[in-house]
Amino acid sequence: MRVKNILVSQPKPADISKSPYGELGEKYNLNIEFKKFITIEGISSQEFRMNKNSFNGHTAVILTSRHAVDHFFRIAKELRHEIPDSFKYFCNSESIAYYLQKYVQYRKRKIFFGKQTFTDLLELIKKHSEEDFLIPTSDIPNQQMFSMLDKEKIKYSQGVIYRTVPSDLSDLDIKGYDMLIFFSPAGVESLLKNFPLYEQGEQLIAAFGPATNQAIKDAGLRLDIPAPTQASPSMAMAIEEYIELQEKERKKLKKKIG
Repeated sequence: MRVKNILVSQPKPADISKSPYGELGEKYNLNIEFKKFITIEGISSQEFRMNKNSFNGHTAVILTSRHAVDHFFRIAKELRHEIPDSFKYFCNSESIAYYLQKYVQYRKRKIFFGKQTFTDLLELIKKHSEEDFLIPTSDIPNQQMFSMLDKEKIKYSQGVIYRTVPSDLSDLDIKGYDMLIFFSPAGVESLLKNFPLYEQGEQLIAAFGPATNQAIKDAGLRLDIPAPTQASPSMAMAIEEYIELQEKERKKLKKKIG
């Protein structure tokens, strides 16, 4: 299948021309559209306490998304919890680490980040195994992450601080796209909830992150483009690699026939 129309299950970037998808669309003449598949709802500080969660006693936090950053500081503010300067921040990626500047003076805080995956970050966490970690998550957490921490005997507590709710996708012609791109298990869940009779057929599915990749497979769908990989650390790069490979195969076939 020649890819022409792509749907990204995320909000549209503020400036698409400066995003990897803008460059990708221009280079290969692709129609790339964006649609938020999930809506984030913050959990109240009262509910946070009722679930026996607390900031007390923790010396570090593991932040796996910008949503986690936003709601971590929101809950702390609502609870009037003052985060000490000695507190350590462990972020899944450099972009999440820099996002902390919205709330703290970056250069005056102890901030660590992985390259892109939690496996990278775990190596840093292991070097600080004496810390007591708080992990702010959604109501659909990454269980694989907890298994990895348990294996390394890392001391941590999970705190659910926001929930993911499927967006209304009734305005979408879901089969009008050659490729769907997912970034979370919740996005996959939203697809199936909005389109309970969905059948993949020849439609391509791309997914970013081990948890999302597994969610695709668990849903009985075919994962055509997994990311990140060693050759393609980003989703845009993985898509470009796929398109390039398809073009090479098409040229070989054309040459063979002609």
